[in-house]
Order: sequence, then structure tokens, then C-alpha cells
Amino acid sequence: MSIARSASSLQLARETRERFVLATEGSIAPLARAIRDRLTALSSEAGNARAMQEHRDDFVAFQGQATQWVALAQTGWRKALGATVGASAVPSVLRLELIGNEVVESNILSSRLAEMIHDKASFELSDLRLRIQHLEGTSELDAKDVLKPETLAKLLVEQWLAAGLSRGLWTRVQDVVQQGLVEVVAKAYQGANAFLIANGVMEEIDLKSFVRRTGSASGTGGTGGTATASGVPMDSGMAAGPRSVQRAGVGFEGQQGSVPSNAVPGSTTGGSPLMVARQRAQSALLSLKRFVAARIGGDPGAVAGQSTVPGTDSRATGGSGSGGGSGQPAQGGTGTAAPRVFSRTFAGAIADAEVAYRMAATQYMDGNGEQATLMQQTAVDMRRRTAELKKRAPTTADKATVEIVALMFQAILAEERIPFSARVWFARLQMPVLRVAIAEPEFFGTLQHPARMLIDRMGSCVMGFDAAAITGSALEGEIRRVVQVIEQYPETGQRVFKLVFDEFVAFLNRYLTQSDTTQRVMSVAQQVEQKETMAIQYTIELRKMLNDMPVREEIREFLFKVWAEVLAIAALRYGAQGEQTVMLKRVASELVWAASAKPNRADRARVIQDLPQLLQRLRQGMALLGIVDEPQEAHIKIIGATLSDAFLSKTEAIPQAKIEAMAEHLTHLEDFVTDVGGSGGNDLPLDAHSIELLLGVDAASIEVIPDAAGTKVSEDMLAWAHELQVGNWFMLDHNDRVSQVQFVWRSDRKQLHLFASSDGRSFLIQAGRLATYLQAGLLVPAEEETLTVRATREALAKLDANPERLLN
Repeated sequence: MSIARSASSLQLARETRERFVLATEGSIAPLARAIRDRLTALSSEAGNARAMQEHRDDFVAFQGQATQWVALAQTGWRKALGATVGASAVPSVLRLELIGNEVVESNILSSRLAEMIHDKASFELSDLRLRIQHLEGTSELDAKDVLKPETLAKLLVEQWLAAGLSRGLWTRVQDVVQQGLVEVVAKAYQGANAFLIANGVMEEIDLKSFVRRTGSASGTGGTGGTATASGVPMDSGMAAGPRSVQRAGVGFEGQQGSVPSNAVPGSTTGGSPLMVARQRAQSALLSLKRFVAARIGGDPGAVAGQSTVPGTDSRATGGSGSGGGSGQPAQGGTGTAAPRVFSRTFAGAIADAEVAYRMAATQYMDGNGEQATLMQQTAVDMRRRTAELKKRAPTTADKATVEIVALMFQAILAEERIPFSARVWFARLQMPVLRVAIAEPEFFGTLQHPARMLIDRMGSCVMGFDAAAITGSALEGEIRRVVQVIEQYPETGQRVFKLVFDEFVAFLNRYLTQSDTTQRVMSVAQQVEQKETMAIQYTIELRKMLNDMPVREEIREFLFKVWAEVLAIAALRYGAQGEQTVMLKRVASELVWAASAKPNRADRARVIQDLPQLLQRLRQGMALLGIVDEPQEAHIKIIGATLSDAFLSKTEAIPQAKIEAMAEHLTHLEDFVTDVGGSGGNDLPLDAHSIELLLGVDAASIEVIPDAAGTKVSEDMLAWAHELQVGNWFMLDHNDRVSQVQFVWRSDRKQLHLFASSDGRSFLIQAGRLATYLQAGLLVPAEEETLTVRATREALAKLDANPERLLN
């Protein structure tokens, strides 16, 4: 029953939007401050010259236009409210028209932000949409309604460009925007729902009461029609992001923030392969939602969530229950819920099935039969228990959830690339996952659910090993421990999955790097990265010290380009306060003094006395860098010429007090430098020869793949490289030889990445080259999809072919 479209209901809808706009408008100014803080930090970090200049330019650009962007965005957001209120929420007519590249690129930027909001707040947004439609008597929100994530995302991007800021800068700070905005918007949706509930609007939502069918569909198993919620496709408002069709510059603009469907990796209008993979994965989840919605009128678990598993949250999609297991709508949207059918009876049935299979799995593991036969017995056993659970399921949504989870685990159990012993432990997760899927419907709607993330991470790790390598290993023991912990805490929902996921990731970081060879390679790589970082910081400090000193350019260049590297190497080899390091630090101040004018006899006598030792120490330092023979003599010649000019007072004098201050500063140099975090530096001298030369380590066992000079790396590819997960397997095509490798380690500053092959070789790849290998297809994931996404696809294929099995 709908509330009449009266003045009071329209006023309530208007007030809800006003409260939402007010709650979100307040986040824009803090968002600008967060962006400024990020750019300030980046501008002070060390890196190569190009990156440092880019960071400074970004900071200056935003500093000058930030106030204008905030003002434009806040004003535009308030105007958007005025455009929404009172508008008839008639869906936009689909129109075919040319779209310029700039519009497409802007839409991509805004769609990414809208996607993040959708992921975080899909259920709150869905509830709010239904409540507003209920108040206004409409079938859909207006295309530009302020309650749609696309509206706010598009406005922020448009006003960003209107303020004179670039799309490139937005891309570089979009993670800050997402972090600062997504939580605020999600809470604003939650607050809007709470406000409407407090005013008696649909305290409980039963999705079935909103389902209408078009076409010739009839009954739960009917085909040929489309299920809609108040005429709206059930996936509307729950998608990972807006969708549109885009071909050859001609697009369908029916929604805001459209994303080209034909975008190619590395293009200016498309996302990276990582984004494409995520979109494909999300489409599988959306397809499942549509399938289930067409047959039961809601997402799997959405109605089941109205009833309670002891110890779990009974809330399903934003209300406090949805009208009960009987499927009857709450009268007037404000009535009391019907009795909850899914009580301890069904929870007990799941627990019984879990215990029974646990005992059977132990017998399978201890059996002496063929693995194929044992897996077949396992599958038959699980299928039988699924059928029994479906009979005892109190609602159609519960039946659908049981069937979908069962089909997903059938696919996992049939995955032959997972060793047998690991597959049996994976199968034991079916009942815990079923329990979570019923209590937490978002399991079917997001790739970031802890249960999915855990199964995917364990699956991606074990599928690269053969059975002999897994059986009896510490990895198998950890998988067993993870499953047993989950079984011990059935009442904790996704929290236990999140806990053991974090523990499993920590285990992987130890397990994959435990061999002596890998530890040695890691140590070398970490030192190389640390050396380069220290050299950058030493250069910065030397520049500061010499900023107001009249030092010849030849001496400056030698100190910045050579001696800073010498100090970094010495600090690594001998320690920051080691005798050799302290001596080499002192050489820097001695050289500066020696190169200054010597107008009096005493200073000239001191130079003559100290010069042999100074030159000897300069040679000693350069030898640490491998600068010997002719290159070394060239440096000595330049330094000697400068010292001769100083002897004849052809250079400027430097007060002794400044020299002493410099020497003191150099002695405690490490107190003044700061960690550069993730920037590291893009010019690491990364090759086997330099590793051995710089650190005295035999690098013959390391296949070093450094950055290619002059190669431009796209930010999308670098972002993909930084998101690779330790433990995943890849196919590496290097020097025309293809190897299966596992990603085992990433350096602290994300500049170096270590991959290990089964034949004992190690590949140390620098970040830029890793990104280009990903882009060129020379490094490809061994699995195109995660384990649960592939299982979802296979489950959906069986349901499409045999839809009756969903509820029968």
C-alpha cells in the first residue's frame, strides 16, 4: 500500500533531500583540506626530477584554485537540490547523440567515484530509493536526483574542471576524494533512512511487495518477463557503477557518469585491465541478482535476512525485518512484522549439516581410495545435504541462497587445479558461508566481502602448487587452521572471516619468503632501495647546507651526484655512525673548506698539509661506488683545479663558523632526513652488476629486470602493479622464455617486486618495468577470475540452463 502523493508526503521527501544535501555538503571543505595535505606531502617527498616537479606543480595549481572549487561545488550542490525538488521523476528518454572525448573522460572520472559510493552504500541506497518512491508515488528517481551517487560525483568533477583544475590532477588525488567522501555519503544515506523510519515511512521493507512483472512471465519459474521493483530493474541503485553503451564517439546518454564499454587498456578513455576485470566480476554478481530477482522478487538472502540466526544481525536491507518469512507485505509500510519463520530450527539444520559433513570429510581424508572417487563422494554428499536443507528452508529466498551457495561450492570442489587435500578443506567452508550469506545478503553483492576475499586468496595461492608440494606443508596446515577457527565461531558472521583473512595474509608474507635464497634476495633488494632513498635524502640535506654558501658549481655537482651516493653506501655497509661513514661525512665539509679562498698563509699551509689525505679519502669513497681508473681521475682533476683556484684566492671565502656548522650537521645527518614513504625513487641502479658491486653480494641467482630508460609508464598500470597480491601466480614471458611465477614479496617503498619460479629462479622487477610488462601482456595472472567469481559464473550458467532447480 502506497502513501498518497499528498503535500505532506512530498514535503517529507523534500526535507529528506535537504537533510541529505546538508550532510554531504559539509564534507566538501574537509575534502579540499585532505587533498591539500596529500599534495603538500607529495611536494616535499624526494623522487626523480620529473616527479618532483609534477608534485610541485600539482600543489601550486590546487593551492590557487581550491577555494574556488569548494565554493563552486557547494553552490552547485545546493542548486542541484532545487532542480530535484518538485521535479516529476520520469525516467530520462534514451537518446542517441555524439559525445565528445572530454565528456567521456569526465564521465569516467565521476563514474569511478560513484562506483565506490555504490559499493559502500548499495543497501542503504536501495532502501532510501524505495522509501522516496513510496512517498512520491513514482517508479524511479529523476536522472539528476541528488540522492543518486552519480549526481554528486558528476558535480564534483564538473566544478573541479570549472575551477581550472585538470583531469590528471583529479586522477592523482581520487583515492583521497574517495576516502573522504564515501563514508560521509554512506552515513548520509543511513541518516536519511533513519529520518524516514522515525516519521513512519516503511519501517519494514518487503521487496516482494514492490515486484511487478512485464511480458508473459507467470509464476516463480516463468520466463519471458522482467522482474522490477515498482517498475525499476532490481539491480538499479545496487550496481557497482553506472553503465552505458559507447561506440566510435556515439553514446547512449540515459544515465549520468557513463563509462565506455569498449575502453581498451592504456587508452585515454578507458580503465586499466584491473578495472576491466573488476567490471567483469561485478557483472557476474549483477547477473546473479537479476536472475534471482526475476524469480523471487529480491536478492538472494535479502528476504532471508529478515529472520534471525542466533548471534547474527537480523537486519536485511535497511529495515528492522521485512515483513516476516510469510512473504506478506507490512501493511501501509508501518505495520508490525509477521512471525519470523527462520528461527533456531533452520539454524540448527545448518549446524547439523556442518557437523555431519565435517565427520564425512575426515573419513575422505583418511581413506585410501582414488582421489577422483573421493571427490565424487564428497560432491554427492554435499548435494544430498543441500537438498535436505532446501526442504527445511522457511522462505523462497532461503531456498535460493542454499542452492546458489551449493552450486558455487560444487564449482570449487570440481576445480582440479586445487590439490585434493586443500579442496576438502574448502568444501568444509560451505556451511559457514551459507550461514553468512543468509544473515548478510551483501555477500552476493560485493567482491569485498571477507568470506569471498578469504576463499579467493587461499584459492589463488594453492592453484599454482602441485599436490605433492601442498600435502603436509605449512600452507595446508594454515588452511586447516583457518577453516577450523571459522567452524568454532559460527555466531560471529563475517567478523571471523575478516580475522582469519588478515591472519592468512600475514602467514603468506612469512611462508613465501622463508627460504634462505629468498631471504637473501629480499635483503639485497631492500638494501638497494634503502641506499637509493638515503642518497636522495642526503642530496637534499647537502643542498640545504650549501644553499647560502659561495661554493663552486663543480664542487656542488660532485657532492650532490657522487658524494651523496658514497655516504648512502657507507651508511649501509658500516652503519650511519660507523667509523668509516663518519670519516667520509667529514670529507664533505673538508672539501668545501679546501675549495674556498685561502687569503692567508696559515690556511694555505694547512691545505698543502691536508691535501694528500683528502684526495686519498675522496678516492676511497669513489671506490665504494665503483668509480675507479679514468672516471675517478676525471673527478680528481676537476677538484684539483678548483683547489688551485682557491689557493690563489680566485674563489670566494667561507667563514669557518659555517664550515664547522656543516661538519656538525653531517655528523648527525640521519637526524634531519625523513622517510620518503612509498615514493622511493624511480632511478634505482638496479642490475645484477650494481647489486654485487654496491653491496658485495653475489647476485648470480637473481634475474634482475630494471626500469627501461625513457619509457613512460601510465598511472593506471602503476596502480595495478601496486595492487598485486602476494601469493598470486602469474605467467612471466621474459627474454622469450615463459615461466610460471608466484609473487612473493614487495619492498617497503613499493619499488621492487620479487617473483619466484618453481625451478628456483628469482625475478626482481622494478615497479616501472612491472607496470609495462602488465600492460604488454608479458606478465599475466594465471587466473583471469578469482575463485568465487568463477564459481558464481558457473552457478549462474547451471541456473540459466535449469532455472527450476533454484527453488525445487
